[in-house]
Amino acid sequence: MPQLASALQGMGNKTLQQTPPAMIRAFDQEISSIPGLVKLTLGEPGFDVPEHIKQAAIKSIEANDSHYSTAAGKLPLRQAIANQLKNRFGVEYQGDGEVVVTNGATEALTATIFSLLNPGDKVIIPTPGYALYNPIVTYNGAIPVEVNTKDDNFVLTPERLEKAIEANPSVKAILLNFPVNPTGRTYGQAELQALATVIKRHHLLVISDEIYGDLTYDHRHYSMIEELPEQTILISGLSKSHAMTGWRLGYLAGPKALVQQITKMHSFLITCINDTAQAAALEAIQNGQADPIAFRQEYEHRRNLMAQALRALGFEMATPEGAFYMFAKIPAQFGDDDFAFARAIAKEAKVGVIPGSVFGPGGEGYVRLSYAAPEEDIQEAMKRITAFMAKQNN
Repeated sequence: MPQLASALQGMGNKTLQQTPPAMIRAFDQEISSIPGLVKLTLGEPGFDVPEHIKQAAIKSIEANDSHYSTAAGKLPLRQAIANQLKNRFGVEYQGDGEVVVTNGATEALTATIFSLLNPGDKVIIPTPGYALYNPIVTYNGAIPVEVNTKDDNFVLTPERLEKAIEANPSVKAILLNFPVNPTGRTYGQAELQALATVIKRHHLLVISDEIYGDLTYDHRHYSMIEELPEQTILISGLSKSHAMTGWRLGYLAGPKALVQQITKMHSFLITCINDTAQAAALEAIQNGQADPIAFRQEYEHRRNLMAQALRALGFEMATPEGAFYMFAKIPAQFGDDDFAFARAIAKEAKVGVIPGSVFGPGGEGYVRLSYAAPEEDIQEAMKRITAFMAKQNN
């Protein structure tokens, strides 16, 4: 047995071994054992799944709906997704061939990147950005080209995109996320059109993660498929819009030739999505249009509550225009070590937040707080941070 253990120690995929762990989850796990911790760490909606969606799932189980679906997902669900995209954005997709039901948005991203990019291909990724993008791209052998948006109030400008392309003329794709995790910033119609002009001129593939699109506050959500449907893979899902994180129900849509390749990889990764989740998703899409509206209104209220409290304590942040995250600059007297600050308020104030540098260049000296948590947790967390700051300033 010792010889076997010794032999096994040398095994493992070297690329995976060199890829860092998912830092959001790692930091959350690090501080989760602190007794009495109020967690504002994860993007976990503070709502239950709407009752009509749960009932659809129950009926699916009672009907013994428990067999393999096609790899791309059940056709009625794919068609419902296509209909929704047409109604919202005016872009027509065929449910059969241009839509895939996925195991959450993360699997949609993974299948897309593994299908359409080759080792050595460069991918522009605005930062600060979702911490899983770089590992997925890197593990595929592609090369992330991080573009720091901090000096542009955390949005990617056409000018900065042009400079990134000039510095990397062989770039093949751009991975966008908006509303943005972690900053909550997003793009209006004119801003999106300006970016699309640059992207179209350089013939880039767009991987557009719009999972938070239903949680846009100040204007309707504009999608990249409205500008560049012929070169965009849209990724979205129901985790945030309908509080269905645990159901792992996402989807993607795009040009048929590209989606055919993605479907092949998707089938290798997971075979298909479970029937019950698909039944729930069909109900959510066909009859749950009002659900995200109620959630969005409550998140906006929580956003305002948190922003007011943090600004009073000396934190600076761009007001989030979507999603449910506050990306706050640590007050100057605490320096720029966001990990040290996050650990300090976890241990001393018993409030869990995520260090900003987890999200890439531009995140140093910031922390991300999720206001998806219940309002009472947010209020308690603000009281504790206020007491912590007062103690430190004495």
